[in-house]
Amino acid sequence: MISMMGLVGGLILLTVLVMKGMNLLIVAPISALFVAILNGLPLFPQLAGEGQVDFVTGYMDGFAGFITSWYLMFLAGAIFGKVMEDSGAAESVSNWIVSKIGMKYAVLAIVLACAVLTYGGVSLFVVAFAVYPMAVSLFKEANLPRRFIPAALAFGSTTFTMTSAGSPEIQNWIPIPFLGTTPYAGWQVSLIVAVFMLIFGYWWLMKMIRKAVKKGESFEERETDNQEKRTSLPNPFLSLVPLLAVLIVSFIFHDSLEQSALILALLSGIIATWLLNRKYFKDFWSAVGDGTTGALVAIGNTSAVVGFGGVAQATPAFESAVNFMTDLPGNPLIGGSIAVMVIAGLTGSSSGGQTIALPILGPHYLDMGVDAEALHRSVALSSGTLDSLPHGGYAVTTIRSIARETHKSAYPAFGAMTVVVPLVGVIVAIILFSLGLGS
Repeated sequence: MISMMGLVGGLILLTVLVMKGMNLLIVAPISALFVAILNGLPLFPQLAGEGQVDFVTGYMDGFAGFITSWYLMFLAGAIFGKVMEDSGAAESVSNWIVSKIGMKYAVLAIVLACAVLTYGGVSLFVVAFAVYPMAVSLFKEANLPRRFIPAALAFGSTTFTMTSAGSPEIQNWIPIPFLGTTPYAGWQVSLIVAVFMLIFGYWWLMKMIRKAVKKGESFEERETDNQEKRTSLPNPFLSLVPLLAVLIVSFIFHDSLEQSALILALLSGIIATWLLNRKYFKDFWSAVGDGTTGALVAIGNTSAVVGFGGVAQATPAFESAVNFMTDLPGNPLIGGSIAVMVIAGLTGSSSGGQTIALPILGPHYLDMGVDAEALHRSVALSSGTLDSLPHGGYAVTTIRSIARETHKSAYPAFGAMTVVVPLVGVIVAIILFSLGLGS
């Protein structure tokens, strides 16, 4: 009982401190220490028995493991976003979009830009880095409160694209070896749910933005913004080429290089931006330096949260929670979805929720005769819900490191788009599967 209180209490402590705006590099290990102490984990490797995980090792394995896997992609993504901004390419594209579809659809343009890149195989973290400069330009032109930028970026990346049929994102591919399915599993239901989430989420996001504007909120410039008025901008079509380069190179090499394809894709985007727009740069190397700094801050914050998850997974309470969640009675689609979303919430990772639950759930449910495609799609969709609680790695990176907002100002809209909208989507999917659609 005490161990479970430690696990849940540590998660609550982390969430509360993050919402209060405290430094993640401090509060994440403190919260993990709380979990470790109440679960009886030894604090140091020297105090641990053979095969026993201690607090320091568990935390640093998670922290360092994330940096090892993602640093170069964070670095390339942050630099790409900065050179797009410094060259004026992001502003040029945003101005062109506004001139064609009108300021009324500025938010929709951001959402769709993120959706195209995500469905093209670009990492969610990298999409946020790449589209953020354009989002700032569009929100400035439309005079909309910038605290909604993280919600727009996340909505386009983590909802109707990330977990949909055919998506190259890892959240759609993890179930395949466990269930013997394909990336297009349950595509009929997936298509309906994706359209529903797009319409419902966009309507809700715009309703929140209009309400804020009606109360007098507007765009607030910062010293870090590119405030100098440009006398000339690069051609908008040429400015789109780097984005297309990232998308195309990522797609071509996705199967052979997997996640490493993103490094090559982003490098191609940086090179394309320099070649096509080099005369418009204010200071190319300064932009590279700013991008490097941004990448270090972003991956540091995210790794701090992943370290917390590393400690949580080493506790007896976590093992008990997994056993309980994966043995829920009733409709297997409901049980599987709840298990994955709760584990994803505990670890702050959508992929973590699936990786932990599916080796247990998959064989058990398949032996029961559960439709593998329905289970694949339900589990994939559910992984993209509670992973976006305030302590989630993507939430922290997008809100704090990229957009430099506070959780207090940005998370309400962000949580609505990334937790509530996908949760409703899971419910719709289970209902449709239960009615026999897609099987």
